[in-house]
Amino acid sequence: QCQLSGLWRNEQDSLMEISAVRDNGDFQGKYLTRVTLAGGCARASPLKGAQQQPSEGGWPTFAFTVRWDKFSNVTTAFAGQCFVDVAGKETLTTMWLLREAVGSLEEDWKATR
Repeated sequence: QCQLSGLWRNEQDSLMEISAVRDNGDFQGKYLTRVTLAGGCARASPLKGAQQQPSEGGWPTFAFTVRWDKFSNVTTAFAGQCFVDVAGKETLTTMWLLREAVGSLEEDWKATR
């Protein structure tokens, strides 16, 4: 069984800490991106999400959002799945979508990455 709660580090050395996952799958935590670490302004940003309860023998899927409001006007949504390999190592795989605030509808084309 994969435990989503705890401290996670990605390939870019960003850190994510997820508090206990509630019975209904909801969770919260904080995300500390390497961008803020490298810039000398290490600030944790809040995250909120939900985990889909896995079927018997399955690996859980999850999604969460991060508000980067402490240093930019951007929100990122992540969706992923948690796996455990034969050695017992837990791994999260995710895809993300970042949305930056823009000043007009004409600039909307460049707001999402």
